[in-house]
Amino acid sequence: MQRVTDSILNLSETIRYVAIYNHGELVTSSRSGTAGASSSESDKYEELLVNPTILTLVNQRGNIDCGGAEFVLVRYGNFYQIIMPIVEGHISICVEPFADPLKLIEPIVTTLNRSALRQSRS
Repeated sequence: MQRVTDSILNLSETIRYVAIYNHGELVTSSRSGTAGASSSESDKYEELLVNPTILTLVNQRGNIDCGGAEFVLVRYGNFYQIIMPIVEGHISICVEPFADPLKLIEPIVTTLNRSALRQSRS
């Protein structure tokens, strides 16, 4: 998983942080020197509690009659957060506030598909 987080972090200089929570294991990679970054302790609880809850709610709603959910984009004051389901967990990518996070979706999905972590779409 560390190889995947590092690969995604290297997709763009605008990616600040990548976390994969898979099978109960949390792996992160981050770029140093980012302004307005949250604390590592705060990030840990976001990955263990907040992001899985957000994905559960959005996936349940999306599966009713919206065709599922591929990702969630959150705009915090200091950054964007992209959250995607993977096979047994989620991936979370923090992006600079001046970037266009939607342009990163395709390269992120391509990287995940190569890693076999991507949630299959039926």
